[in-house]
Amino acid sequence: MQTAPEPAPAQDPATGNAALEDRAAGCLVGAAVGDALGGPVEGWTPEQITARHGGRVTGIVGPFHEDWRTARPIAPFHKGDGHVTDDTLMTHALVRVYEKVRDHLDAFDIADHLVPDLIGTPRWIPELEDEALPLHRIFLAEKWIVARLHYGHIDPREAGVGNIVNCGAAMYMAPVGIVNAGHPDRAYAEALDLSGAHQSSYGREAAGVFAAAVAAAFVPDATVGSVIGHALRLAKDGTRAAIEAVCEAAALYTGFESALAPLRAAVAPFDTVGPDYRNPSLGARRPSRLHSIEELPIALGLLLACGGDFRGTVLGSVNYGRDCDSIATMSGAISGALHGAAAVPAEWSTEVARASRLDLHAPAAALAAVAREVFARDRARRRAHEQAFATLTGVAEG
Repeated sequence: MQTAPEPAPAQDPATGNAALEDRAAGCLVGAAVGDALGGPVEGWTPEQITARHGGRVTGIVGPFHEDWRTARPIAPFHKGDGHVTDDTLMTHALVRVYEKVRDHLDAFDIADHLVPDLIGTPRWIPELEDEALPLHRIFLAEKWIVARLHYGHIDPREAGVGNIVNCGAAMYMAPVGIVNAGHPDRAYAEALDLSGAHQSSYGREAAGVFAAAVAAAFVPDATVGSVIGHALRLAKDGTRAAIEAVCEAAALYTGFESALAPLRAAVAPFDTVGPDYRNPSLGARRPSRLHSIEELPIALGLLLACGGDFRGTVLGSVNYGRDCDSIATMSGAISGALHGAAAVPAEWSTEVARASRLDLHAPAAALAAVAREVFARDRARRRAHEQAFATLTGVAEG
């Protein structure tokens, strides 16, 4: 098994950045790199990926189809060649919401700020190779929030009800974990609140648990085991059962090569999509207390099987296939948060930034600044509460 880097110190010796900034960069850059590596093989099986690329994917590759513009008319996107997908576009959009609000978010902030961002400001869309509204790239389950909130004027707290249940909200929840760095319980609650505008049932639950896992990875002495422990402690119903089953299977392996099939078998009873990812079953993506999205348990399982090593964890996620860009986004975010920016291979991050025409570090720096401000506000609010409670009870603060 590859040896994972030690958790990031209070200050990164190479950059001089404080651990918060360093781990935030590791998290968001790691998520974007995972997304870009997974995009070109999304939807395929490990066997199909191996046949297409002559073996395992070991880095940035080109599109699965040479005729990518017409191969899948519903998704005429240039996936591959270092292009990030909607996972990263949505993640960066949520960062921009935090930059505006500069405090904790709720479902109303999704309506008031995220939706206008998606429909009001053209941005460079790597997979379209053009400037366009993000709305024109995000997929149908994400367009739902625009239809429900902007056009339907649904209560944001309930707007996610009726959407297909998938990983659409979970895939961009890493910023919630960063703002609540070191406080997984608060990250879980905040993600559940704001993702109510987008998802329901186990899709919403996964958003909360993923944010909590990211926040847990920021704890100074965090390990893969402690991150998974917090995820299991907070997860409910089928999400918890799926994480437990996948991690029990993952614990038997050292590396991803032999783990891919057993991890898929472990999550299959909880996954409503079924064996053919491109042809979901009739019962797929419906609310349930017994089921789970596939992506988060697999991301955590591969993190465990690879000992937290960024390269192994992300490549395992990519070669797993199916919704592998989202799996690699989640696993890359958690591994990057555990170990800091240096854990993300520079040859990947540099090329993804160049190919996608994105500054991958700027959102992390901006969000770390917001996290510091939010912590200061939380501390002031907590002290005000302590003083009020002391007055009510006659018990002096101490």
